[in-house]
Amino acid sequence: METTELKQQLKKQIITFLNLTSMQPDDIKDDEPLFGDNGLGLDSIDSLELIVLLHREYGIAIKDPKEGRKILIDINTMVAYIEANRTK
Repeated sequence: METTELKQQLKKQIITFLNLTSMQPDDIKDDEPLFGDNGLGLDSIDSLELIVLLHREYGIAIKDPKEGRKILIDINTMVAYIEANRTK
């Protein structure tokens, strides 16, 4: 799967997993922060959901919270990590 396709797929999965029903994939910019006031505004519960998403959909287990913070920055960092580490 190409990077562009993976980004679209991931955005759709995030919308579904986090129940962001008012959003469309195109509403999420690739470099937009996922957490904090300047981005999507996700919180720590959402980060756990994203970790579950990575494990369920891509076979990636994140055990270290520090590692998770480096990965769950934006769509670009998540996709780069998925491409380098996925097992599914």
